Amino acid sequence: MKRLHTHSQHFLRSPATAQGLLRRSSIKKRSTVYDLGAGSGVISSVLAKHTSKVIAVEVEPDTLEILKRNMAPYTNVAILRKDILTLEFQKEPYAIFANIPFSISSPLVARLIELTNKPEVACLIVQKQFGYKLQSNTPGQFTNQLGMLVGTQYTVTVLKNLRKTDYWPHPAVDTVCIELKKRRTPLIEPSRFAAYKKFTEDCFSDPKKLAVMPLHIIGIKPGASPSRLTLDQWLLLFRSQKRY
Repeated sequence: MKRLHTHSQHFLRSPATAQGLLRRSSIKKRSTVYDLGAGSGVISSVLAKHTSKVIAVEVEPDTLEILKRNMAPYTNVAILRKDILTLEFQKEPYAIFANIPFSISSPLVARLIELTNKPEVACLIVQKQFGYKLQSNTPGQFTNQLGMLVGTQYTVTVLKNLRKTDYWPHPAVDTVCIELKKRRTPLIEPSRFAAYKKFTEDCFSDPKKLAVMPLHIIGIKPGASPSRLTLDQWLLLFRSQKRY
C-alpha cells in the first residue's frame, strides 16, 4: 500500500486496543469524532458504537473501498476522501481520535492549534519521544517549541504507552497515545499568539537570543537550553518582553 511506504503509517490491529484508549479519553458519548487516516476502520468501528457521529477520513483509493465496506453496517459514520493536512473541520464542536502517520504528527498538531475551530479533544497515537516533548510543564523534561505553543491552548496527557505488537506492521519506534484537551481559557490571548509564537521560534532557533533574556526572573542560569524551560517559564519571559 503506497501510504505505508510514503508516510510510515502503522495501523492498530485490534478494536479492543482502540476501545481501551477511548475509555481513558475525555471524548463524550455525544461527541462528533474525526478519525483521521482511518485505514480499514478499526478505530472508526469502535467510535461508531460509543459516540454520536464519526467522520472517517481516508485518502488512499484502495483503502477507501475497504473502509466503505467495513463501515456499511454503521448509520452514524460518514466517510470523506480528503488529505488530513488540508481538511476543513466542521464549525460545531468536535473531537479527534486518530492513529496518524508518524511522519506528519508535527505538521498536523501545528495546524490544529492554529485553527479557529479547534477540536475540544484530540487523542493522537504518535511516537513516544514526540508525545512526551509536547508535555510542556514538566520540570527537567526535554520539550520543543511546538510543545510551548500547544501548551497555551491545550493540556497534554499521555493516556497509554503502546506495544509494537499492537500494530500492523510493527513500528520500529516506541509509541504512545496522547490526549490534547482544550483549555477553557487559553494561556495566551488569541491576539498575542502570533507574537508569542515568534518569540519562541526566535529563542529555539538561536539560543543566543534566549541568553540575553532576564533569566533570573524565572530562576534559570545563563546558558540554559531552550528545551529545558517549562511553559510557565516561557510565558513569564514573554510577558517581560516589550519588543514582541
